[in-house]
Amino acid sequence: MQNPEISVVVPVKDEEDNVVALADEIESAMASLGMAWECLWIDDGSSDGTWGLLRELAGRDGKNHRAIRHTRCFGQSAAMATGFRESRGAIIVTLDGDGQNDPAGIPDLVKTLVSEKADVVNGWRSKRNDNMIRKISSRIANGFRNTLTGENVRDVGCALRAMRRECVEGVPVFKGMHRFLPTLIRIAGHSKIIERPVKHRPRTRGKTKYGVWNRLWVGLADTMAVCWMKRRMVYPKIEPEAVISKKGGGR
Repeated sequence: MQNPEISVVVPVKDEEDNVVALADEIESAMASLGMAWECLWIDDGSSDGTWGLLRELAGRDGKNHRAIRHTRCFGQSAAMATGFRESRGAIIVTLDGDGQNDPAGIPDLVKTLVSEKADVVNGWRSKRNDNMIRKISSRIANGFRNTLTGENVRDVGCALRAMRRECVEGVPVFKGMHRFLPTLIRIAGHSKIIERPVKHRPRTRGKTKYGVWNRLWVGLADTMAVCWMKRRMVYPKIEPEAVISKKGGGR
């Protein structure tokens, strides 16, 4: 069977109220692209009916939808990394499973990635549908991360993005990794990162897993860790024409 051209990676935890409707929206968005695709649903240890619904979805449509389940909750970054590893497409698209990212924005991100020959097209939420405290805290955190890491990414917290597969191969996995993907990808030598406005919707079903305070201090620590990575991590590349070996490998 031919590999899909695009892999959509969706981490979920306790999202039984969202996955069916979101799957329908993803199918509509991908149909408009006219490219072969798959959607990988990574259940990060849900305790509600999420896994049962995903199994039904994959059972009905094994061609496009695939369901993978962690043995327990490892966190959103780990779920995303599992999706990267198990995906087959040359282009990887990510979005949250809470329904706030609108899948209708996927075609524009993919088309921009291809036409501009970019490494990453990162969505930025032009109109945030969150309460004022969350908006302000997100803006402060985004500015803090950009200042310390030397980046100029408008909305690091937006999960809706399209990337070339090679950009995420070898990216270090740690809790909070998903909030630093553009920076980590640039560290690995992929420098063409474009931003496009995407629609952001209010959460209408289910409950948010994160608050302002339970992300603040760990976010500060993660930023310092990424700054260290930027200074110390290396990704050696070999010049193909400079590889010389003795034919046969023997004496």
